[in-house]
Amino acid sequence: MKKTTLFIVAAALSLLAWPALALAEESVISEVAFILNSFSFLISGVLVMWMAAGFAMLEAGMVRSKNVATICLKNISLYSLAGILYYLIGYNLMYSGVDGGFIGGLGLWGPDDAAALAGDYSAEYASGSDWFFQMVFVATAASVVSGTVAERIKLWPFLIFVIVLTGIIYPIQGAWSWGGGWLDEMGFSDYAGSTIVHSVGGWAALTGALILGARKGKYGADGRINPIPGSSMPLATLGTFILWLGWFGFNGGSVLALGSADAVIEMSVVYLNTNLAAAGGIIAAMVALQVIYKKVDLSMALNGALAGLVSITAGPDTPSPGVAVLIGAVGGVLVVLAVPLFDKLKIDDVVGALSVHLVCGIWGTLAVPLTNSDASFFVQLLGVVTVGIFVSILSALAWLGLKFTVGIRVSPEEEHSGMDTAELGMEAYPEFGQGSQKLR
Repeated sequence: MKKTTLFIVAAALSLLAWPALALAEESVISEVAFILNSFSFLISGVLVMWMAAGFAMLEAGMVRSKNVATICLKNISLYSLAGILYYLIGYNLMYSGVDGGFIGGLGLWGPDDAAALAGDYSAEYASGSDWFFQMVFVATAASVVSGTVAERIKLWPFLIFVIVLTGIIYPIQGAWSWGGGWLDEMGFSDYAGSTIVHSVGGWAALTGALILGARKGKYGADGRINPIPGSSMPLATLGTFILWLGWFGFNGGSVLALGSADAVIEMSVVYLNTNLAAAGGIIAAMVALQVIYKKVDLSMALNGALAGLVSITAGPDTPSPGVAVLIGAVGGVLVVLAVPLFDKLKIDDVVGALSVHLVCGIWGTLAVPLTNSDASFFVQLLGVVTVGIFVSILSALAWLGLKFTVGIRVSPEEEHSGMDTAELGMEAYPEFGQGSQKLR
């Protein structure tokens, strides 16, 4: 009898304690999800930050030796400016109170984790992890511009343009979609930024190249196009590999979660498709080069890999592996066709960024409805056109304002001697350059 009574009492106590235990278990699970989601933002952001090194090495390899130090300085300084401007104005302009409209609010960004510190994990991730992940995307858009206008633009006017791009242009158009603005309300889909990041950088670079003009000697009076080889193809190849690596954070982190099995599965699909699209891009570019020119150019092949990566960025979560290869392959072929087209138009793009980021950014965005039934081709096209018009107009105003005030182009003498000595008073490779001649 006593044992029976004790059993009943124990059972009753267990039933009474069950809701508390269930709540405690739920709290632990939500905290784990909070931790994993935040970790995904942070580690993916680190990978995207490493893409800044990739852009620096790619561009350093594509420019001439006399301009290498300058392009390295531009890449590390533009990354720094992007972070500061996104803190001062960009994040809130892009995400604060957009509510289906066109623009967010003004003001400094500040972390708000009070609820999580009190045990409420409904925010799903630490606010600082989200800010960091979003910030590194801004720097990527600015990196696209630096490669296109290299070898003839002044340092400080370029950095002033970066301030305008990262502080105003990028966050406003980003608010339209990622910030919950009017394009998002219409159903525009751009998973990791084929349009929002890459084509934005491309439009800004295109207007800059048109207003700045071509490098001296690039185009002859008779219409001849004179190739200007870069300083180091090994550096350019290294930069491409670094960008390829960083792209796993770029696209994979855009799952925006890691706290559930569904999120992990989606991230696995995104990683897989990102890798295959890059592979498809480079192989297709190589085949196209062999067919058209009877030789395979390394710089074009490298751009083929980047083209595949940009092409898949708008929708890496829905294609099958085979379709991902095809999407990347189309991007690779587009680059091979677009690079000579820009040259025929006498638009001097030192690294081929317009062909990679603008042309393939557009292609990737328009390709989303092929595998995502929730996306509309009309809405995708509307997003491409409106973002392109907005970025081009504001970029042109900024470039022209700089041109007619402080000037944006170095003198012909400075361009001939090189940006390194003219702007920095140093050389990237002094033992091989003009400095070595002075020592002899």
